[in-house]
Amino acid sequence: MNGTGPALLGVRHHGPGSARAVRAALERLRPAAVLVEGPPEADALVHHAADPQMRPPVALLAHVAGDPGRSAFWPFARFSPEWVAIRWALGHQVPVRFIDLPAAHTLALGEQDGDQDGDQEEAGHDPLAMLAAAAGHDDPEQWWEDVVEHRRDSDPFPAVAEAMGALRAGLGAAATGGRDAVREAFMRLELRRARREFGDDIAVVCGAWHVPALSEKRTVTADRQLLKGLPKARTELSWVPWTHRRLARRSGYGAGIASPGWYAHLFEAPDRPVERWLTAVARLLRAEDHPVSSAHVIEAVRLAQTLAAVRGRPQPGLGETVDAVRAVMCEGSDVPLALIGDRLIVGDDLGEVPAAAPASPLQRDLAALQRSLRLKPEAAARDVDFDLRKDTDAARSRLLHRLRLLGVPWGEPARSRGGLGTFKEPWRLCWEPELSVRLAEASAWGTTVEGAATARAVALAGEATALADVTALAEQCLLAGLGDALPDVMRALADLAALDSDVGHLAQALPALVRAVRYGDVRRTDTAALADVAAGLAERVFVGLPAACSGLDADAAAGMRGHVDAVHQSVGLLAGAGAGSGDGCMRERWSAVLATLAGRDGLPGGIRGRAARLLLDDGRLDEERAARLMGLALSPGTDPAEAAAWIEGFVGTGASGGMLLLHDQRLLGLVDTWLTGVAPDAFPAVLPLLRRTFAAFDPGIRRALGTHLRHGATAPAPSALTPPGFAPTHDPARTRAVLPTLRLLLGLPAPHPSDIETERASA
Repeated sequence: MNGTGPALLGVRHHGPGSARAVRAALERLRPAAVLVEGPPEADALVHHAADPQMRPPVALLAHVAGDPGRSAFWPFARFSPEWVAIRWALGHQVPVRFIDLPAAHTLALGEQDGDQDGDQEEAGHDPLAMLAAAAGHDDPEQWWEDVVEHRRDSDPFPAVAEAMGALRAGLGAAATGGRDAVREAFMRLELRRARREFGDDIAVVCGAWHVPALSEKRTVTADRQLLKGLPKARTELSWVPWTHRRLARRSGYGAGIASPGWYAHLFEAPDRPVERWLTAVARLLRAEDHPVSSAHVIEAVRLAQTLAAVRGRPQPGLGETVDAVRAVMCEGSDVPLALIGDRLIVGDDLGEVPAAAPASPLQRDLAALQRSLRLKPEAAARDVDFDLRKDTDAARSRLLHRLRLLGVPWGEPARSRGGLGTFKEPWRLCWEPELSVRLAEASAWGTTVEGAATARAVALAGEATALADVTALAEQCLLAGLGDALPDVMRALADLAALDSDVGHLAQALPALVRAVRYGDVRRTDTAALADVAAGLAERVFVGLPAACSGLDADAAAGMRGHVDAVHQSVGLLAGAGAGSGDGCMRERWSAVLATLAGRDGLPGGIRGRAARLLLDDGRLDEERAARLMGLALSPGTDPAEAAAWIEGFVGTGASGGMLLLHDQRLLGLVDTWLTGVAPDAFPAVLPLLRRTFAAFDPGIRRALGTHLRHGATAPAPSALTPPGFAPTHDPARTRAVLPTLRLLLGLPAPHPSDIETERASA
């Protein structure tokens, strides 16, 4: 172009200063063709970069055909020099080509992360660190910002090329071997081919490290010899959305950057970047209710400029602005500074790819579902609640469950913030670029989300060897609305259930199955077959549980106690769903099992105590009988550790156990009497169990219990018996007043007038 050959524009990948310099150089040189570092297979896709719907950050995804897990990414941001060059070429109708080693070789050689500029670092060479050290700087990032990123209207390419040439010459053979040598040989061949077609009127945009290699004289034979015998794989390429958060990791061109949001601001700000940045910081803090005024912005700008002058920098960088914001706007606190780092310095930008870009049928089906359900992928994590009574929300829920079954966790079920209702389903949604690879891998199961999820569920059912895995899969199928997969899952479930005689396995498998039965009504799913299987599993647990609880050590007893809790909850749900041979019969049989566990000598104390507590909660055990069981368990002849385990099982590890002791003075008195009678030499053995139990109580409950015990647990003063907000006795009139509201909330029918009179008479 200037009489000495093509223009070699050596850049730092994802560097805004390099991007500005590339744009200025292209405007000045007006080349006939632009060559860019990247996989040549993407030449057929590069025209999509001109589509108005293409919004970076985006990435080229290459994967081995039939094995999407072997993949590589080439990401582009708005401030990437390669992206600027591509957009300039397409905007000026100039041919643009990629000249790096083909992805077919890259993937066949086993390179998994598309690292196109990091080999010299892997070999122990960091060009920026070496140049910064030669200039007397110990921070390569800060040095590069000062000499390139913060200098506008300059041409850094000759100086950068000279510096890289000196570095490579100093390193000798260590700088010219390995993967880089192969890649640079291919680049030289592609450059020769372009020169035969366009002459020297060419601009090459590549990593600065490669510029000396592209300008040196090598024979065609030598370059072809380096490429001879390279393995090759059949590959497929497509555009995928990328995120600023993913750019903040080491990926793509080996140029992970810690502050993509800051770099985007430097690239896009027309002038006064520090003032505009600090204004954006103030706007964010005000939106989060932090008291920040224009005076704070002015003082922060002054402080950042002063810090830059003291530190000898041409203008304030990210470090100076962060220090100024911490001191002026955050009053020395790092808490709001973390918000700034998350929202602005890194950012939540998620790119978009046009619908016309190549994609697999599964990706197109997902995109269509996202549009029809108005469920837009976002890089920032957000919490949503779906009302399953609404068709759109129910369809959204099914989509997310199907994707989870395919290994594409776009959403994760969250803990309910409003109770245990079955109509509200909370989710946390976050789209990560890696999910595009997961989606490509899932394409092997089908061309639609529903079809692929069904095929995946059938395959999992055939591979399952544990009963709990199949019951969890059955629950997933119901949540995802995969009715076609249920027959295969049910056959696998029946086969495994018939062969498995371990009560622990049966008890572990029952909850997921019962949840599917109970909550299938909300999703309008037929669960009759599952209900029969669940009832059969429950009956087998009833028969085998007492024997399975014998001879257990402490750890096994704790696990079995968890199974007892799970089965108890499952029986309540299963009976409420009308499964089995009558609701009352199932509850009665389970109560009989609990009574056996509570009263049988020789069983672990934690299991006996838990069974007694469950019977008491269900009204199947009166307080006098409960006090008698506690008295027997805590009698002087009982081993202290076993008695402490009974207390832990009976009281539990939640707030409900504390409320029970707070309102039942006899039980509290029994615990107090037993505890004060424990021998001093045995007390250290029971202390951990007691501390674990009572530490789970709310602080208010612990204080109230202490007050009661100070007044005497068995005969406390009236003022101590009644905690704030509670009446001394039950008030039937006030109870009846809230019943209509409770019936509305629970969806229960209004009572018959005769039932109301009966309630009043009994009160």
